[in-house]
Amino acid sequence: MNSRHDEKRLAGRVLFAYSLPAILLATLALPLYIVVPTFYVSTLGLPLGAVGFVLLAIRIVDAVADPAIGWLSDRLNAPAGRRRTFVLASAVPTAFAAFMLYWPPDDAGLVYLAIWGTALSIGYTCTLLPYSAWGAELANDYSGRLRVSAFREGATLIGTLGAIALAFATNAQALSNAGDLRVLAMFVGAFLPVAACAAFLWVPEPRDRSRHRLGLADAGRFLVANRPFRRLILAFVMNGFANAVPATLFLYFVGQRLEAPQWSGPLLLAYFVSGLAGIPLALFAARFVGKHRAWCVAMTAAAVIFGGAGFLGAGDIHLFAVICVATGLLLGFDLVLPPAIQADVIDQDTATSGEQRSGLYFAAWSLATKLSLAGAVGVVFPLLGLAGFAGEGNNSAGALDVLSMLYAWLPIPAKLAAIVLMWRFPIGEAEQQALRQKIEAV
Repeated sequence: MNSRHDEKRLAGRVLFAYSLPAILLATLALPLYIVVPTFYVSTLGLPLGAVGFVLLAIRIVDAVADPAIGWLSDRLNAPAGRRRTFVLASAVPTAFAAFMLYWPPDDAGLVYLAIWGTALSIGYTCTLLPYSAWGAELANDYSGRLRVSAFREGATLIGTLGAIALAFATNAQALSNAGDLRVLAMFVGAFLPVAACAAFLWVPEPRDRSRHRLGLADAGRFLVANRPFRRLILAFVMNGFANAVPATLFLYFVGQRLEAPQWSGPLLLAYFVSGLAGIPLALFAARFVGKHRAWCVAMTAAAVIFGGAGFLGAGDIHLFAVICVATGLLLGFDLVLPPAIQADVIDQDTATSGEQRSGLYFAAWSLATKLSLAGAVGVVFPLLGLAGFAGEGNNSAGALDVLSMLYAWLPIPAKLAAIVLMWRFPIGEAEQQALRQKIEAV
């Protein structure tokens, strides 16, 4: 009895230590994707279209680096372990780049944004890819991977809430002034290396199940031949685009369409607190109907509920708060379930190819996500510019209508496409168990 109890308690400590870097990575990511575009346009006065183009270029450059980083994290031969070592080594450069991007000088221009935005995006990838691969390899069973994912994504939401709370400590109006970003810069710069060190010391390196190493041509052939991977990555692109559009336009929608910029922070808090509350619901649903079906149901509900935001106008803040809470609960599904499905898809490749390449697979998914984010920025900002939308000041009724349609309705077709791809996904619990038996029998 005591032995079993100690084992469970140790597992909890390990998962807690593993989740710590996720808090800081999320604190870093929220301003990168939501606040930076608005801040560099509204506060520093850079042109909206030019900022959109620079951010698109940053995403493309970073995306090109993803496969190399994933491949390197798989091939790194370090005494302390390939995943742990990579996470620890990348933490300090990532924290420094975040400090520079979030604490710009008053005369920072497009070149400054391009340099430090690129440095942060690549540094973030260097930390996140081996960190995600590490988590995918910590548990080998269908439900155990849900637990790892729940710890990590719960920590991600806590970090996101922390970023919002830190911003509110300096400005009760919005997440868009210099004081907000400076607090975040100091927090990430100080504590990301500490969290990475704690994970390095307390979380074990998973066993590498590779039987041999593949050449580049064979690696690509097995990757393309993995049918579950192809379906999942397409669903990632669609769902990532659907999530990126409202994330990019959130501050504009609340400030310009609803005419309530002072509510930006409280609404984000409500959304992400609801997401934290939705994680247990996601775990329950996945155990009841399977990971991919639970994700599909959540995406369907999110598309229906969020579509209502397109009918809102000035002063409809309470109705929008209800939408934020409802879709926030479904966010827990969107965060916890896909990473657990990713690990199952990697099993398919490991069983077939003989090499465990979690880093490369997470690089592929990261690439898909970044391209969808870049696509969202590259689509919505130019369309807003064509509609005559201005970042600040008076906007015509037509420009505001375009903002609403892009914010609420553009994501729906992409969500529906992801649902179609995932509803009959071929790897469930029984299939995953069979894959693990094949992998571990060798």
